[in-house]
Amino acid sequence: MSKFYLLVIPIVIGIITGGFLAFYPEPEDNTKKLTPSKLIENGSPILGDSNAEITILEWGDYQCTFCYKFHQNTLNTINEDFIKTGKVKLVFKDFPLNGPDSVMAAEASYCAEDQGKYWDYHNELYKNWGGERTGWITRDSLDKFATTVGLDLELFNICLDEKKYQEKVNALYDFGREIGIDATPSFLVFNNEEIIKIRGNQPLEVFLKTIDEL
Repeated sequence: MSKFYLLVIPIVIGIITGGFLAFYPEPEDNTKKLTPSKLIENGSPILGDSNAEITILEWGDYQCTFCYKFHQNTLNTINEDFIKTGKVKLVFKDFPLNGPDSVMAAEASYCAEDQGKYWDYHNELYKNWGGERTGWITRDSLDKFATTVGLDLELFNICLDEKKYQEKVNALYDFGREIGIDATPSFLVFNNEEIIKIRGNQPLEVFLKTIDEL
């Protein structure tokens, strides 16, 4: 019987900690990549107080089903209780797993940022989510979303035509893979001392426990 418990205990611990994967210790060559400033660098504009001690870094794809569900549900509570109150800040980085349409949508979000409306456009994309690889992301639909949030359509289309942010989006995807991101949504929740990984659209309680731990 004692041998049985010795086998079961590590399995139970593994299940409990499955949603909370601390990134430390990391291989020496990854240390610089996992500093807070490096993780935030090149992402979306910060949502919330830039001085908030805890950061949630979301890796997402605009076609991803569970990214959409997170955005429609869990994020609302986090935004009201933690982001708007200055306790947490949020940064979004693109991890376009679903092909060229996801890349184009990500590029469009940064074209919107050029006009100071990144988060308006980001939210509009998820508001109009139409499934994975169903063809809902087109130049016409992206233009429609741009009009809805009040962008200068001519400037927006010049930005897309020039593929101004294609290299940026591809670099974000490559960086994500380098540090172990392999699914969307994935989250790195961190302060200046610790980084915790949450994989997938976990229940709100998982995020609350993580924030509490940090």
